[in-house]
Amino acid sequence: MNMDERIARINELYHKSQEEGLNEAEKEEQAILRKEYVASIRANLRGQLNNLTIERPDGSRENLGEKYGRRNKEE
Repeated sequence: MNMDERIARINELYHKSQEEGLNEAEKEEQAILRKEYVASIRANLRGQLNNLTIERPDGSRENLGEKYGRRNKEE
């Protein structure tokens, strides 16, 4: 299931929960899908932040991912 399908299913389960409620299996599915979605967003954001480079007024560049990031091995 790709991310668009997962988001659609999360939304579908949310709307169903508001209208008629969810059974236990659907509640578990919703929790799993939400965790996967949040993990994906965090990984994407971490990847973007690890690739940030700033340019100093003197023209030098500093890669902030190399200095502060690259915490993927901690997970």
